Amino acid sequence: MSDSSIWLVIVLGGLGTYAIRAVFLVFAERVASVPPKLQVAFRMIPAAALAALVFPPLLRPEGALTVASAELGAGLLALVVAWRTRSIPITLAVGITAVLILDRLT
Repeated sequence: MSDSSIWLVIVLGGLGTYAIRAVFLVFAERVASVPPKLQVAFRMIPAAALAALVFPPLLRPEGALTVASAELGAGLLALVVAWRTRSIPITLAVGITAVLILDRLT
């Protein structure tokens, strides 16, 4: 595949992604109302997506279930920090630092 083909795929992919998201913004005012049950489901999507991204690497970092891994320990520590502080930047800083420290120790 040539360089120009790769760039064409990247640009078209970006434009497609932008168009899909823009459609929702353009037509948002035309929708009368969203049913309450659907609103509840929509509010759960970010938590479900985050869980799908975060938990597999925490529980199976090398492909097998490991209870005493640096990732799991850092994830549990970050969970406690997030629960206590409710601060995303502090949680990220503590989690990343914990992974780096625990990874060096093991």
